[in-house]
Amino acid sequence: MHRLAGWLGHRTPDAAPTLERMLSHCSVTRPAHTHTDPDWGMASNLPLAIEDHLAALITGRPRFTDHELQARPAASALLELWRRHGRDAAKHIHGNFALAVLDRQDNSVFLALDRIGAEKLAFAASPQGMVFSSQADMAAAHPAVGNELDPQGLFNYIYFFQVPAPGSIFKGVEKLLPGQWAYWQHGELSRGYYWALHYRDTPRHDFAALSGRFHTLLRDSVARAKGDDDVAAFLSGGTDSSTVCGVLKELTGQVKTFSIGFDSDGFDEMEYARLAGKRFGLEMTEYYVQPADIVEAIPIIASHYDEPFANESAVPTYFCAKLAAEQGFKVMLAGDGGDEIFGGNERYAKQKVFERYHQIPALLRKGLIEPLAHLPGLSALPPVRKVQSYIRQANMPLPERMESYNFIYRQPLNEMFTSEFLAQVDSQMPGALLKEVYDRADSGSYINRMLHLDIKFTLADNDLRKVGAMTEAADIDVRYPLLDDAMMDFSGEVPPDWKVKGQYLRWFFKTALKGFLPDEIIDKSKHGFGLPFGVWACEYAPLKERIDIKLAALKKRNILQPAYIDHIREEHLTGHASYFGRAVWMLMMLEEWLEAKGL
Repeated sequence: MHRLAGWLGHRTPDAAPTLERMLSHCSVTRPAHTHTDPDWGMASNLPLAIEDHLAALITGRPRFTDHELQARPAASALLELWRRHGRDAAKHIHGNFALAVLDRQDNSVFLALDRIGAEKLAFAASPQGMVFSSQADMAAAHPAVGNELDPQGLFNYIYFFQVPAPGSIFKGVEKLLPGQWAYWQHGELSRGYYWALHYRDTPRHDFAALSGRFHTLLRDSVARAKGDDDVAAFLSGGTDSSTVCGVLKELTGQVKTFSIGFDSDGFDEMEYARLAGKRFGLEMTEYYVQPADIVEAIPIIASHYDEPFANESAVPTYFCAKLAAEQGFKVMLAGDGGDEIFGGNERYAKQKVFERYHQIPALLRKGLIEPLAHLPGLSALPPVRKVQSYIRQANMPLPERMESYNFIYRQPLNEMFTSEFLAQVDSQMPGALLKEVYDRADSGSYINRMLHLDIKFTLADNDLRKVGAMTEAADIDVRYPLLDDAMMDFSGEVPPDWKVKGQYLRWFFKTALKGFLPDEIIDKSKHGFGLPFGVWACEYAPLKERIDIKLAALKKRNILQPAYIDHIREEHLTGHASYFGRAVWMLMMLEEWLEAKGL
């Protein structure tokens, strides 16, 4: 629940009302510390530091490597780091943070975001000035920026179900990536990375020693996340949340957990949460989400996010955090991140199957296998069609190959979007965004590169946004022990063949925790915090009615073809509830968000 905002340049005689206009969009408690002058303004939840021509602000839970600085107010410590290290200042800060340093003498602004993107930082840079804030809509509220929607941002939302950084839903507004800095001086913008996760690709043979370090780091990371606060924890019954809860119980002796269930086949995992609760002696609170809860949560979700967001598991996340808040908790620990740093997503194993094809000598692949597979008439045979599909996918490069399963990737765009809208976007941009992150990974291993991709797109752009916003909406501060900086660095030391061993996902993580976690949790297939929205949206009348109203309104916005929206809804209602339910949720939430923001 941390926010900052400010600007330099854009001479603004009505500086105080301008800052007020930005802060009016704040989705949590407004920053209490503010300062304005005609040429600059700033606001933060933590105290500001203003010394001569320099000013600094920082939010989050920053930890300074210099212990003497740790004793100072955070913004004052940041100013000292800036004097010592300049643009390398962020290298000396750990934990979650977003920061800004303004130098009115040099006419410059420096911004930086934490290593995992737990905090947020948006900005709008022009020759006249730099505007920045924790929320994209707060930056867009500055009169020098404006809240005009960006067609590319809308397209990226429909493609990814959220708007990934560095773009935003507003024209002229960008977002920092995890571990990134931006520096604006005299109208010129530069950017770079102060940190990157270093991956080991080569095998190692010291499992016992590495496992010992892992257990020590687990305890240290959970202890740092807890701090001196009275904390509760999410418990889904997966390996991550169960591990965090188990370690927390060892450290504190008493832990209250909160779990969400669904009275729907294929979605409820409460039995695994109960297994963890029994193993560790946890004080569990359970809640079964009902269809009416979705209707209640929709306007909360639409109004709380600064950009449209379509991860439907935001609903159970909100009600889980709300339960904890009702019992008096202000802080919760979440287990997010283990899959993305230790190799737990099914696509890692699936892509391994396709990568093996390239281990066959090229002469054999191109000279024999592929010509035989494509002989005339053979495609009528189901086994041959499967072989042809395998070859076709194997010959696609990563990360594009993973997008072949993306719903929109497989659709003719001119049948989805209006011609006027499509003319304003670069349909290849989503692929370019994915490729940039995949190629930037400090690794030659496709496993590590996929992990690097997921740290950005699955965690920073999606899961952390989901959990962070919904806990904030419930007045809860959330922390992620498995994404502690030291744990992140450690994960890079685990070689890829210990992350995905054959087809066994998270081999190192799970093997190291045998005897600690129940075997049933270690051996269960990955499920996640799913929501039976697609099924309930066919059965629950108030939800069906709300969906139809919002989809009808969306048809009038000249973004998607009305016939395409009708097609998605019809497919959803006639037997493909779960698959097309996700697309219906994405479309509905776009309209909900636009209406909530008055756009």
